[in-house]
Amino acid sequence: MMSQNLLVELLVEELPPKSLKQLGQSFAQLLAASLEAQGLISQDAAVTAYATPRRLAVHIGNVAAQAADKAVTQKLMPVKVGLDAQGQATPPLLKKLASLGADASVVLQLKHELDGKTETLFWDSMATGTALTDGLQKALQETITQLPIPKVMTYQLADGWSSVNFVRPVHALVALHGADIVPINILGLQAGRETQGHRFEAKVNPIVLHNADSYAQQLLTEGAVMADFSERRAEIAHQLAVSAAKENLTPIDDDALLDEVTALVEHPNVLVGKFAEDFLQVPQECLILTMKANQKYFPLLDAQGKITNKFLLVSNIRPTDPAQVITGNERVVRSRLADAKFFFDQDRKKTLASRVPELDKVVYHNKLGSQGLRMHYVRAIAKMIGEQLGGDALADQAYEAATLAKADLLTDMVGEFPGLQGIMGRYYAQYEGLSDEVAFAIEDHYKPRFSGDALPRNPVGVCVALADKLETLVNMFGIGEIPTGDKDPFALRRHALGIIRILTEKNLLLDLNALISQVIKIIEDKNIPTQWASSQQSTVVTQQQIIAKGSSELLLTFICERLAGNLREQGSTAQEVDAVLSLNPQQLSDIPKRLAAVRAFAALPEAASLAAANKRVSNILKKSESHIHDEVHTKLLQEEAERTLHQTLTTLLPETEKAFAAGDYTASLQILAKLKLPIDTFFDHVMVNVEDEPLRNNRLALLRQLQQTMNRVADLSKLAVN
Repeated sequence: MMSQNLLVELLVEELPPKSLKQLGQSFAQLLAASLEAQGLISQDAAVTAYATPRRLAVHIGNVAAQAADKAVTQKLMPVKVGLDAQGQATPPLLKKLASLGADASVVLQLKHELDGKTETLFWDSMATGTALTDGLQKALQETITQLPIPKVMTYQLADGWSSVNFVRPVHALVALHGADIVPINILGLQAGRETQGHRFEAKVNPIVLHNADSYAQQLLTEGAVMADFSERRAEIAHQLAVSAAKENLTPIDDDALLDEVTALVEHPNVLVGKFAEDFLQVPQECLILTMKANQKYFPLLDAQGKITNKFLLVSNIRPTDPAQVITGNERVVRSRLADAKFFFDQDRKKTLASRVPELDKVVYHNKLGSQGLRMHYVRAIAKMIGEQLGGDALADQAYEAATLAKADLLTDMVGEFPGLQGIMGRYYAQYEGLSDEVAFAIEDHYKPRFSGDALPRNPVGVCVALADKLETLVNMFGIGEIPTGDKDPFALRRHALGIIRILTEKNLLLDLNALISQVIKIIEDKNIPTQWASSQQSTVVTQQQIIAKGSSELLLTFICERLAGNLREQGSTAQEVDAVLSLNPQQLSDIPKRLAAVRAFAALPEAASLAAANKRVSNILKKSESHIHDEVHTKLLQEEAERTLHQTLTTLLPETEKAFAAGDYTASLQILAKLKLPIDTFFDHVMVNVEDEPLRNNRLALLRQLQQTMNRVADLSKLAVN
């Protein structure tokens, strides 16, 4: 069958910019996948996606006009139903064959095969390949149905009666196979070869496409449209860099913003604007967020990373004199920045401390009370952690920072830009003259906000961040808000990973199990401040009852699962992680050192043999029904092999204990390499489960002592190869 390149385009009204990139990729991939399934293209066909604010399109190479015929085997019916006693076709069989376009002449060609226990008739035939018109019609219908559209729009067609559904109204459909129109229809539109260029700068409208391959070039030269999303994005990035370099400045690096701007323009033109320097008194995070979120501008930064009063805007037009475009944008940004400055000035008229009582009016969760009550718990937890990490001084600072940490939620600036919570609290705290330790802790208690984010920069921030996350996890698990599948509305997985990262990367000597128990005790404490006692006591009582039902074990398991996944993502094998975590180490800061020790041990030539022996010992001890004594009686050591093993253990135990106590886990494990020969000899010459009970119990005690010595750092049996 003759193959030519295929182009399909939907010309639409302006598409949602944050979805355009994904819509364009999905449109191309889904359409190509359907055509491939129908045999119209090969698996390695070249597929090029196009997406602009006003179009979704795809170019696919080597599309057949008709798919090749293919052999098919069709199951008909049981033999006893299809053939009579003389072997002639019955009416049901003839009717079935007629529905398949055949007649009685093919009866002799039918195969008799078992289908389960029933002898059945099968017919081998050649199915005519799908024609491109039919295949493309089906593919386009399937694609439109499966597109990841965030919100479907229903709109009327030109007849005024019919209505269809799509992300935005579609005005034209192009379907070209080479230079020929493929006569399909969708969403009330017949396919043609005409499309539209840029709304204002197209040289020709409509654009009559010559063939499938001329699409991108004709749109660019005749329609002033860069149809390829990635090419348009690269052009914008290039223009941003060039324009910024002329000002000796750097544009802010923001991939999401670059994607969004790419989805807003078809003919990008980067221009430089500026605003009054007075606005630079406002925190730069506010200015940056205002320009990015509201206007889609790229703020320009100096060599120190500080914002300047200049910015880059990406226009969709290229006038000879851009002054009016620049002036108009400067006028708009001026009013936006004036709003931000007004919020900043108004917020500073009240202290953070004066806002704290208002947290009682902010609902945190309908089962957990207000933000005010939550703050009471968090500051108590932060103080407890501070006492453990740095004594009274750190505890007092952590208590102060936790008290003020949520106060900026009530400010106008955070009300307008929720993403600035914590950041604005830090600025307002510094403006009030609070210490940098407390101010930065207010900002940092949300950290890490996402994977790879920085951790709190000072001990006060560490205390408050841990307290905030622990309180959230304990209380949410207490009321049964446990993540399931993809659902995690309160970001509890992120909170758990945050705790893990803080404890391990900050090398904090805190016991996780003890921490959770202490948090639960604080939440269960009935000494609730007076202002919460009457209005929220019932909620607290309910919470106390729920927490008592064993949610702490569920939470500990949940955190350990996150920890195991995190360690595997960092490069540890599942066996190494299992070996370390099976001992349930409560000081998470120890785990990286234990993993490094296990990795070094596994590289020893004796490792495989010792791990296998360890597993054998574990199995013997598990199966033992008798009570195993703690002490090994030397008088009962009869065989030379068991005396040698006991003597080697006695000699090595102080060495490995000393290394373990010093935190040198690698040395502690490597000392065990000397046990290989005594263990191998023991199992070659000694029977453990003898009938003599005292002798058997003594040998079991020796094996348990061996197991305890070997498994101080990790359960080495987990390293054994099955």
